[in-house]
Amino acid sequence: MRDETPEQPAPLRSGYTTGSCATATSLAAARLLLGGAVLDAVEITLPKGQQVLMRLEFCRLIEGGAEAGTLKDAGDDPDVTHGALIYAEVRLAAEPGVRFHAGPGVGTVTKPGLTLAVGEPAINPVPRQMMTSHLTQLAAERGYAGGFEVTICVQGGEELALKTMNPRLGILGGLSILGTSGIVRPFSCSAYIASIHQGIDVARANGFTHLSACTGNASEDAMRQRYHLDDTALIEMGDFVGAVLKHLRKAPVDKLSLCGGFGKISKLAAGHLDLHSRHSSIDLPQLAAWAGEIGASPELQQAMREANTSQQALALASRAGVRLGDAVCSRALAFARKIVPPQVVLEVFAIDRQGNIVGEALEHR
Repeated sequence: MRDETPEQPAPLRSGYTTGSCATATSLAAARLLLGGAVLDAVEITLPKGQQVLMRLEFCRLIEGGAEAGTLKDAGDDPDVTHGALIYAEVRLAAEPGVRFHAGPGVGTVTKPGLTLAVGEPAINPVPRQMMTSHLTQLAAERGYAGGFEVTICVQGGEELALKTMNPRLGILGGLSILGTSGIVRPFSCSAYIASIHQGIDVARANGFTHLSACTGNASEDAMRQRYHLDDTALIEMGDFVGAVLKHLRKAPVDKLSLCGGFGKISKLAAGHLDLHSRHSSIDLPQLAAWAGEIGASPELQQAMREANTSQQALALASRAGVRLGDAVCSRALAFARKIVPPQVVLEVFAIDRQGNIVGEALEHR
């Protein structure tokens, strides 16, 4: 487990991607095979030129090759792979070049739409480039004319992958080896946004023209119940509704149904594209004003302004027969419409904490 958060705030610490871990461990194993020493750390160069020293848990010869491992350090980013043992098994080959294989805990691509072809190990292009560059340079230094067979493994990766979107993306059997810069920026959320984009691309490549982007499990269940959508067509967007709406400019579909908790949809209605509490807040006075526009009395508006939560404000409006949920969804749809290309039919749904739909706005064409 990680240490508890200190009482005194401190700068957030960056970490290293799984791609950096794979590069360090494959380099150490290959160096050992080509006459190098057993190492407890190895230096690699990241895509932007930074040189970093990464600690190794082991570096040893195995039957027919060598292996090295490191513990993934994600810094202060809430990464599911933080602390996981990532290791590489490397074998020499007569044919020049570097060939990649998925070992235990690393997934295999089974659906089209990703940057990797179906059947390929889920080792993304930049990590592949990093490993190829380092191994090619090592071969040149040692006068080695052959190639490398590189198998990347993650201990417990098959179980960890169930906490990610890999199964829905058609990446089965384990985790993906990721990273574009080699560094994990704390709370950058870039990996999550990339997975949203991948989810949309995979759905389109597999022929799904109606997608539903949802903030969580309850909203997914609501859309699954309403439309009987395949899991591939359900995009888990979390708080990143902007990542969905903007990506549809490049990758449009016929229809998009947005669904989330009432409070989060009210943030979208107010013009926010990041629905996390760090970046946007529920505006109770604004909810009261919107309710007033559709018939709420001054007394009801005041009660809504004094409510503790958006759900309480919604309940007050509902008891008075004021359809606040629909009004909020309509405003959210109008804002989303400014971003999404016109050929995409839009819908917005809001749910309560029990997963019931409490508001909707639909476009009919």
